[in-house]
Amino acid sequence: MSKRLRAVASVLLFLALAGGGIGIAYVLDRAIFGGNESAPATTAFVTVAPPPATTAGPPVREEPWPLFGGGLRRTNAPAGIDLQPPFRKLWTLRAGSLLEFPPVVAYNRLYFGSNSGVLRAVDVLTGEVAWEKRFGRCIAASPAVADGVLYQPLMDPAPCSQHDEEAPGFLVALDADTGEKLWRFRAGVNESSPLVAGGMVFFGTWDGKVYAVDTGTHKPVWTYQTGDKVKGGVAYSKGTIYIGSYDGKLYALDAATGSLRWEAAATSGGDFYATPAVARGKVFAGSTDRNVYAFDAASGRLAWSHPTGGFVYSAVAAWKKTVYVGSYDGKLYALDADTGEERWTFDAGAEISGAPVVLAGIVYVSTLARKTFALAAKTGKKVWAFPDGQYTPLVADGERVYLTGYARVYGLEPRQG
Repeated sequence: MSKRLRAVASVLLFLALAGGGIGIAYVLDRAIFGGNESAPATTAFVTVAPPPATTAGPPVREEPWPLFGGGLRRTNAPAGIDLQPPFRKLWTLRAGSLLEFPPVVAYNRLYFGSNSGVLRAVDVLTGEVAWEKRFGRCIAASPAVADGVLYQPLMDPAPCSQHDEEAPGFLVALDADTGEKLWRFRAGVNESSPLVAGGMVFFGTWDGKVYAVDTGTHKPVWTYQTGDKVKGGVAYSKGTIYIGSYDGKLYALDAATGSLRWEAAATSGGDFYATPAVARGKVFAGSTDRNVYAFDAASGRLAWSHPTGGFVYSAVAAWKKTVYVGSYDGKLYALDADTGEERWTFDAGAEISGAPVVLAGIVYVSTLARKTFALAAKTGKKVWAFPDGQYTPLVADGERVYLTGYARVYGLEPRQG
């Protein structure tokens, strides 16, 4: 290094040490070592680049139970929820009228409609109402939530003791955060719990139609006409939707086009009210002819049927190798999913209309006598009971369960110890 360059370096070093100037130290580093080589590890002057700026993404908006049945296949047995009784009550919300279908759970809220036409968003921690909408129309279905939008079916105008089958019904889409109405779709009387998949929302109506409505344009992508009322929801699996009709048939439709893949009939002429469930390559559905049916999901071929002593309005819960279904004979049936063989039954003492639910090896069922039972799913042994309930008993997230009574919703958490 020349004397002149050494002198310049000494001056710059003095300034860097005296003033603590990072910029001066950087100049010195470049002067001594050049711009294209790394400084030796022993140098006293190391350029440290600031860490790249990080931008926090939007908070995760969880949808632990976004539709009736818990998921697209409507099995009523979603995985990953490890909650077991006994439970203690955190809060109670009085809905003011019958709750025929359970809430859905998303964004730390419950969303549900009462029979008198009031739709509510409720805080999962406190049970306080975040917002509510009064539609003046009967509600007898769970909503569905997807990507911040809530989809609620609406029936004919209240009062709901007698229904006007010729009245229009609607599917209404609302902002899940605020309750602001985004759009609505006019159709027949609608009590079909909707399902959202592939940018479409699927549901059926009392005029016998099945709809696939584009969630972006709000226009129908396709419709399919069955022979009678469609009251249950659709189940979805591998590009196919499955839905029952009061014409006594179960339909498998191409989800993208609505074209018929197969149809199958109840062997004793009953109607299909229950929402189907798909598991183990089969579609399960109860019928008003008192039978539970299992059809091959790909072909529609009858795999098995099992008789009960009453109407089967109950959707099934499918968990591992067993399906659970209630009957108006007052019994809950546990059936082998592959053969239909009866594993056990539980006498609940009153008619069962709603779907059972399986969580963490416990099956829950409610009766029209307003009681809810929790049973060991493998044996049917009663492990817990609650003095309210009516239809489908409960939904859950990772921390709490939310039990649906006749006209109340309860927030419950496991009792420690």
